[in-house]
Amino acid sequence: MDKGRFRVPAGVRDWTIALGVTALLLGSGVSGEHPDTDPDLLGHALLAAGGLALAARRRAPLVVLAVTALCAVGYEAAGFDVLAVSYLVAVYGAVRAGHRAVTVAVSVTLPAVLLLTALIFHEGPVGEALAQARHVLEIAWLIAAFAAGEAVRQAERRADEAERTREETARRRADEERLHIARELHDSLTHQISIIKVQSEVAVHVARRRGESVPQALLAIQEAGREATRELRATLEALRDDDTAPPRGLDHIPELVERAGRTGLETTLTIEGQRSDVPAAVGRTAYRIVQEALTNTARHASATTASVRIDYRADSLAVQVDDDGEATPRKAPTPGLGLLGMRERVTALGGRLRAEARGERGFTVRAELPVERAS
Repeated sequence: MDKGRFRVPAGVRDWTIALGVTALLLGSGVSGEHPDTDPDLLGHALLAAGGLALAARRRAPLVVLAVTALCAVGYEAAGFDVLAVSYLVAVYGAVRAGHRAVTVAVSVTLPAVLLLTALIFHEGPVGEALAQARHVLEIAWLIAAFAAGEAVRQAERRADEAERTREETARRRADEERLHIARELHDSLTHQISIIKVQSEVAVHVARRRGESVPQALLAIQEAGREATRELRATLEALRDDDTAPPRGLDHIPELVERAGRTGLETTLTIEGQRSDVPAAVGRTAYRIVQEALTNTARHASATTASVRIDYRADSLAVQVDDDGEATPRKAPTPGLGLLGMRERVTALGGRLRAEARGERGFTVRAELPVERAS
């Protein structure tokens, strides 16, 4: 069963705790001894404020720590002898967030402030004032809250480290498996395909030197051998392209376009929007999309022109490659492994890919890749 499906959102949990602590504080304030004067209303307001402030303990733990401490001092001054439960919860949250030094400093200062407040505002013997200050903030409960926060913080840190270790191990194993497959393909297929390619080319060459007609089947074998060699070389390059090598990204796309132009394909590159840094994975995927699209255009489209467009947007990167090849809406090319690989790369980043014939003639490949900006 997927437990994450039934997980209560953090905001709901925080508000539930805040409302529960508020009810506990107000209940203790009503049932306990408190003055029947105007400060009574102020004391209840401070009790409620201290509890409700806990709703923000994840977003601003130090602010909540300060607010709950001031509320504890305030309702003690108003004559309420109520344990500062909201401050204890705030201590737990601040320590869990990693603010140990500040929490210790505030927690050491607060008992002294509570004691001074009791001496100033409490009418009666000094012993009763000391008892009231001790009741508002029990040292044992304070130490327990601090220890609980530190224990949870350490557990979460160990869980994060374990998760990172698992991801690194899985990535390393995937890289090792990919290199193993590349070696196997190289050892088992490259030699055999090379033999087929060389033998077919020799046979064609000999037939032409003798003035004989070259069978179409032999020409097909020759072309298939060349194509298989190119595809295998590209596959091995992709398999060996682990992230330890210098990554190919957006900065290398002009080189791709220039290289495609040397093959006789008239290519243009257009960059729109305000150029900004994008994650390495996004840049790598954009490079592969342009590479694969231009390669397919040069090999299969019988096109004379191709255009590459890179559009930088606020939250995404759009990459589009158009050509004027033979593809039409009625005669769309059959999707191959290259298109499948592009779609898998884009989907892995949470993006969208559109590859289809455009207008009356030509083919378009358009990818929209989401980009997370640092806030």
